Amino acid sequence: MSSASFASLGLHPDLLRTLAQRGHLRPTPIQAAAIPAALAGRDLIGAAVTGSGKTLAYVLPVLQNLLQLLHTEPESPRPARALVLVPSRELALQVTDTFLAYTQALALRIKVVTLVGGVSVNPQLMALRGGADVVVATPGRLLDLVARRRARGPEQAHSGLRLDRLETLVLDEADRLLEDGFADELGRVLGLLPRRRQQWLFSATFGPEVMALAQDLLHDPVEIDVVPAAADERPVSSPSRQAVVRPTAPETSDDPTQAQASAAASSLAANSARTARPTAEAKTAPGPTLPPTLPSTLVQRALQVDTAQRTPLLRHLIRTEGWPRVLVFVATRYATEHVASKLNAAGLGAAALHGELSQGARTGALADFRSGAVRVLVATDMASRGLHIEQLPAVVNYELARSPATHIHRIGRTARQGAAGVAVSFIAADDPAQEAHFRLIEKRQGQRVAREQVPGFEPEASPAKAPVPAQADDPATPRKGLDPNGGIKGRRKSRKDKLRETQSANDGPTP
Repeated sequence: MSSASFASLGLHPDLLRTLAQRGHLRPTPIQAAAIPAALAGRDLIGAAVTGSGKTLAYVLPVLQNLLQLLHTEPESPRPARALVLVPSRELALQVTDTFLAYTQALALRIKVVTLVGGVSVNPQLMALRGGADVVVATPGRLLDLVARRRARGPEQAHSGLRLDRLETLVLDEADRLLEDGFADELGRVLGLLPRRRQQWLFSATFGPEVMALAQDLLHDPVEIDVVPAAADERPVSSPSRQAVVRPTAPETSDDPTQAQASAAASSLAANSARTARPTAEAKTAPGPTLPPTLPSTLVQRALQVDTAQRTPLLRHLIRTEGWPRVLVFVATRYATEHVASKLNAAGLGAAALHGELSQGARTGALADFRSGAVRVLVATDMASRGLHIEQLPAVVNYELARSPATHIHRIGRTARQGAAGVAVSFIAADDPAQEAHFRLIEKRQGQRVAREQVPGFEPEASPAKAPVPAQADDPATPRKGLDPNGGIKGRRKSRKDKLRETQSANDGPTP
């Protein structure tokens, strides 16, 4: 927690009262650094460990700005003044809940509308009648509703979405929204917005290419990086964290690498009227400008086990470690259902969560897990970002994450907001590529994790007998015997895999 108080940040008394009622006595470092900068009208890039309070870091200044704006400019129908873009439905609903928790105590009524795909559009169209002050949306559904409004014509404008008066754009899990999968949709959304607006980007991880894109979208941003006190020597449990605020200055460069990155960013934001103002820091940093951060209360474990013994070992750990709840990550939809079925057959209540479920089924699985109706949630990486689950003591990587950044987001579901947590990763001892891939994860997160073997589940073939090439943790070096899909077998390279390879090649050595 920060030594500052919420009152010292200049927040409205109604917001301060709600903060106190909800037990938030002092701002976290990301909140203490971001809120004053946001209220001062600055663009932001905020990087902080998962569970550090990034959502409140933008919810509070959005509401503060609305309290001032709507008192002086009442308008009906309501044009959207703040737009929060997120990559998933679950995160959108969670962000909306946070907004609603703080708007209820305000004397001024602020209307918040959620727009997500996978559910009927009609209730969302009804919610937009009369406009909205805050819109929380996934990019695809937002574009769909804008297209519907245009098709109806100006006489039906009151029943659609207005973005022409937008004041603030927030990208939550910004690195995901700036990746290949969302880049086209994001570029189209930017083209719908006014040229003068504040923009705030928040995430736990920002790689170099994402930073290049972010810098092109923002105007003279303040970089807020909540990092360990000794960022170049990160132990498994860091003793303290500090917020580093970096106001940036515009500068030009003849660096061809940066020129290529800026060109890519310009392509993404072709419809945005923002002027590209890359920073000197972004140009010279050899690796991610804002490094990944991990909570000091998080303990990581790496268990060597044969592939066929992963499910028996998982059952053993659930029973012996005393975890009341555990989130298990796997790579595919089939794996979620298969592992959950095996756990249920063993009397361990489990549910599967993946993107091909209906929205109702996804919401139900999360609700059952949060309430304790099921003890284990077996999920794909759709659950790795943004979701907050109270008092989650453990995360298990049954299958390793496809990228170091995804690993950071996965294990960040536990040890949130100062609570203790453990993240267990299974390393298949009968697949040498798994060890090489986990070494890459260690390198990117700046931490080494001791290898363990659980009695009764020792690998039949000792991992020591499966040699790893000398440069196994260098993704830019071709290696004999390693799976080309990042250490996870059975998948073709996707566009994102190729982007990650390019990014890793440009990272350079970790300090």
